[in-house]
Amino acid sequence: MILYRRSLLATAFIAAPAVARAQGGYPSRPIRVVVPFAAGGIIDVVARIVAEPLSRRLGQPLVIENAPGAGSTIGARTVARAPADGHTLLLNGAAHGVIPALYPDAGVDPVTDFAPVALLGEQPFVAAVHPSVPARDVPSLLAWLRSKNGDATFATTGIGAASHLAGELLKKLANVDFTIVQYRGTPAAVTDFVAGRVEFMIDSQTLLAPMMQDGRARGIAVTTARRSRLLPDLPTLQEGGVAGYETSSWQALYAPAGTPPGILRMLSNATLEVLADPAVQQRYAERGVEPRAGDSAALRDFLKAEMNRWLPILRATGARAG
Repeated sequence: MILYRRSLLATAFIAAPAVARAQGGYPSRPIRVVVPFAAGGIIDVVARIVAEPLSRRLGQPLVIENAPGAGSTIGARTVARAPADGHTLLLNGAAHGVIPALYPDAGVDPVTDFAPVALLGEQPFVAAVHPSVPARDVPSLLAWLRSKNGDATFATTGIGAASHLAGELLKKLANVDFTIVQYRGTPAAVTDFVAGRVEFMIDSQTLLAPMMQDGRARGIAVTTARRSRLLPDLPTLQEGGVAGYETSSWQALYAPAGTPPGILRMLSNATLEVLADPAVQQRYAERGVEPRAGDSAALRDFLKAEMNRWLPILRATGARAG
């Protein structure tokens, strides 16, 4: 059985027979998976795609709990302080690695307080503007931003989220400025973007593609080095002249530090089996997510590289949570 918990609501699904249990009878009860962002964003979507097949392999319910706030540190701190027995996990994205720069007093460290389990996936982002903005391609977007002298408004789903990092990278590489407007989750950011209260955003392609199709948004470029399979006619920011620009949303699974190696191996192996499942890959494709399977060692190396990349950028810009 899987339980998806959102506030006080829960929905149950029946799980298939369990796989063999790890030594010590793990898992012996439902597994709590904390998603440190509001429901509806891409991290939440990936969590819900992976949860059902993972529960079948582990033989216990997975309880997805949305715990948004403070750039993912509320949810991260909850997991870091949980018993290290594999029954409480964190599913987070880019925000996890930038906690030291944005929330130095959060009381949680992305490396020492967690044991990596597995990489799950990634998704290209799209730079898009409200239809009232005159920009129609990358050069005209940059020209418009410069003409606004920092007053153009940019919606982000949270300081430290992948959307925020994508904006900071554009500032650095294109030598432009704009005003970052922080929202508590994707739905609130989209509401203001569609209403024209914010003019510009960089977010998931599956979020923005329908809005582009019905005229509520104008796509400018994708953020990856290659064009998106979902939006093949949209150029990359690199093609538009922003040399070296490459970023995407990614998702990964963690356990509290000190979780026994046998439990970590079981979780990692079961997760990699889920990601190899054609049904899961199909659901990923429908949401514009690319599988990025990686075991605990691969995730450890990837997180280190991401922290080395983003922390200097954020510290140089003086970006702080507030």
